[in-house]
Amino acid sequence: MRARVQRFWRDLPLRVKLTVLYMGLLAGLITILGLTLYWDTRHFLIASTATRIRAQAKPIIERWLYSPTPGEPTSSTSLRADARRVEQVAPALARDLTSRDTVALVLDRNGHVLADGHYLPEEPLSPPPDPQKVALALAGENEVTYITSSGESAMLVLLIPLRAWPGDPHILGVVQMSTPLEPVEHILERQRLLLTLLGGLILVLGVGLGLWITSNTLRPLNEMIDVCQHIAEGDFSRRVPSSDRRDEIGQLARAFNTMVMRLEQVFRAQQRFIANAAHELRTPLTALRGSLEVLLRGGQDDPATVSRLSQGMYREVTRLNRLAEQLLDLTRLESPLHVQRQPVHLPTFFTSLASQARLLAQGDTFILEEGPDLTLNTDPDMLTQVLFNFIANAVQHNDPGITIRVGWALDGDSVRIWVEDSGVGIAAKDLEHIFEPFYRGDRSRSRRRGGTGLGLALSKAMVENLGGRVRVVSEEGEGARFEIVLPLA
Repeated sequence: MRARVQRFWRDLPLRVKLTVLYMGLLAGLITILGLTLYWDTRHFLIASTATRIRAQAKPIIERWLYSPTPGEPTSSTSLRADARRVEQVAPALARDLTSRDTVALVLDRNGHVLADGHYLPEEPLSPPPDPQKVALALAGENEVTYITSSGESAMLVLLIPLRAWPGDPHILGVVQMSTPLEPVEHILERQRLLLTLLGGLILVLGVGLGLWITSNTLRPLNEMIDVCQHIAEGDFSRRVPSSDRRDEIGQLARAFNTMVMRLEQVFRAQQRFIANAAHELRTPLTALRGSLEVLLRGGQDDPATVSRLSQGMYREVTRLNRLAEQLLDLTRLESPLHVQRQPVHLPTFFTSLASQARLLAQGDTFILEEGPDLTLNTDPDMLTQVLFNFIANAVQHNDPGITIRVGWALDGDSVRIWVEDSGVGIAAKDLEHIFEPFYRGDRSRSRRRGGTGLGLALSKAMVENLGGRVRVVSEEGEGARFEIVLPLA
């Protein structure tokens, strides 16, 4: 049973769960507030009733106990009450203290009833005295108040000690004042009804308001679910339209849209990668297939044909092998474990690089723009490969006679290294794709010179493994500038 309840709760919509929790909290607060108000009102009504009855009884008691008897001379002695005086005035005192809503009993100092003020049928009946409470009053306790049952109604009972003189410790007897609590109960019953109706109304309004708030708040999550379903079907153009909010939902929506945008970029790049890889593989495979078909049709009988086809197939197989190795390098570079850092003195490093780069840039002008005397903690082999890839890219994609500039400079707490050429530049439509595997803006020239479209992708991956970043600035007809920014530390 418990497992079914847990499963039922787990399967409820989030807005229903939030509304139930919200309503539970609201109901708890209303209940606590209502009970506190009810008991506070009840205590106030009972206390005020007891205070009223005591205030009404005090002058009557003083008049009967401490007033001089007609015909006797007035003196301090005659004004003091005694047990005999209490017995004499008990019937009249009880009767004078009794009214339509209050009944009085007069008890002597032994707790025996001397007089009962109930005479008329409309007057309430006095409940039997409680010996323990009476004993407290006879001991001098002035504020003895309690509630007892008398038939079907509750009675409020007050015990007033009768003293020989106000403030005198000698107790002569006790007056028991009793009044039904029906008026108080009627007021409390109306209050209970009012609190119940108001609490129910607040809960109903709270349910509607809670559902509206949670539905409005969670609407972006439902939109995310809809977007996710469209993305699962291959539509990466959908976005969550609630990204202008500044709360946590808005932050989640913006993060979600950013994630979808990057997923779309990755997916498009993967599609281009697969298409370009298939294109690169198809060319050598087509050449190999054609050569094999010629041999199978009888070309193996001509030694010159066999030699020419064998050399062509060897070149294509070599090209496929180089392509496979570069793909493996690109995959391995996703892990930073290949970086072997060591201190590299940049002036010495670039002097050695320049001598090799001039051999690569035959027919082009190579200029080394020296920077400050710095030592960089990096992998020299990986950095050399990156720079040679940039230089080779400039040589392959331009006609002979260009100027290639390589240099370095201090840029805050980083080192900025650049390879700049004065060639034809890169088209604006190609700039955002040049670091993607197999992408080439000029396919025919690149293929003729042996390029595979992986050099720049490998270079970017290596720079990121070194903890840096790479960017390219270029305009058509004004050359291209590749920059690497590496941290000094």
